[in-house]
Amino acid sequence: MSVQERKQRERAERERLIVATARELAEQQGWDAVTTRRLAERIEYSQPVLYSHFRGKREIIGAVALQGASEMAVAMRAATVAADGPRARVTALARAYLAFAERHPAVYDALFQLDGGLAYAQEDTPEPLKDAFAALLECLSEVAGDGVRPELFTETFWASLHGLATLTRAGRLPPQDTERRTELLVDRLATL
Repeated sequence: MSVQERKQRERAERERLIVATARELAEQQGWDAVTTRRLAERIEYSQPVLYSHFRGKREIIGAVALQGASEMAVAMRAATVAADGPRARVTALARAYLAFAERHPAVYDALFQLDGGLAYAQEDTPEPLKDAFAALLECLSEVAGDGVRPELFTETFWASLHGLATLTRAGRLPPQDTERRTELLVDRLATL
């Protein structure tokens, strides 16, 4: 291995450490606790080293969001692949989405609530974000209904899931009714 390859590998490892540490800190204490000073202390590197990877917290949030989008896409596809029939697939998709939001609130915030400097629904949208939307679209396009653009239906269904996830987490909706809300969403929105 050349010196250049070793340096690149070490740089990539440091970057993964920064993102993992930011994510862990955000999940434990919230995003307000994630500062470059605190991250530098936790990873035992100086702040200038941290800034050599990310220009600031915004880019770190973006990196966590991209990682989270990839994980969410995998979770949704894994949930739907085992389901038998359109209704079961859509229900599994909704459950997987809501479960991800509940299990990873800081990552979910990085994806959908905070400014990570990422472009959504545009030509320059990063691939992990496009793939997460594609995971929704793959399942939902089969239940969009006649004359309904699958992308538009997917956006509407996704917005509904996001609303359920956000309102439940904020204590605006009682969590014990999550399953019933999921069933209503599937039954009323999807053409099965």
